[in-house]
Amino acid sequence: MSMLPSSRNLVLMVAVLGLAGCASSSTWGWYVINPATDTGWTNIRFLINGMGATILISVIAALMSMSFGLIVALPGLSSRWYIRAINRVYVEFIRAIPLLPMLFWVFYGLPIIFKSMGLDIPIDPFWGAIITLAVSDSAFTAEIYRAGIQSIARGQTEAAQTVGLNYLQTMRYVILPQAIRRILPPLANQFIYIVKMSAFASVIGMQELTRRANELVVTEYRPLEIYSLLILEYLVLVLVISAAVRWLERRMGSDERN
Repeated sequence: MSMLPSSRNLVLMVAVLGLAGCASSSTWGWYVINPATDTGWTNIRFLINGMGATILISVIAALMSMSFGLIVALPGLSSRWYIRAINRVYVEFIRAIPLLPMLFWVFYGLPIIFKSMGLDIPIDPFWGAIITLAVSDSAFTAEIYRAGIQSIARGQTEAAQTVGLNYLQTMRYVILPQAIRRILPPLANQFIYIVKMSAFASVIGMQELTRRANELVVTEYRPLEIYSLLILEYLVLVLVISAAVRWLERRMGSDERN
């Protein structure tokens, strides 16, 4: 017990020395992203130019995920257990796979499977990232759709059937418009999730934000400063998406408390 205070003092002393070292001007290199210098401005432009690829990957993957997620969600609403099983097996299987192994499997594995089938279909980093993000997120999106559709009162479906609407017409004109208003916030969260997870595309060579930051770190040897700017870029993207979703919620009247 007598050693405990001295251990704490030792830890405190190491922490103070570490902070003192960080505070030293020789440890900082913000000049690498200083827009007032030619080098800093060039580095900033190099990083920002990766934002277009990140946004494009995220938007395409999100649209594919929402479309495929709806298709997967519909069997989960069936009254027949074997049809519901299709939904459950897919959702549980996809949700159990980490994103990075799935990305490697899609990028390196799918071309091999295609070749075994006599097809020469290469998977480039762009589409490898999109396919992985869309498939991985579709399981979560399917559950959001299922919960949103089931939250609509059964009387809505019965009323649609009394006026002669079939199942697809009921879903399109009655159920989905109401459900989408309710599930818009969680869908927005999934889109933000896709934007952040698109950083994994850097490991297969996709020139998006994180890949460009990694390349800049290798040349400038300033990870703290460069990754700080990378975090700021992702923060800006998320804030813009959040503001757009709030505007869309007001337009669609998603707040049902009023």
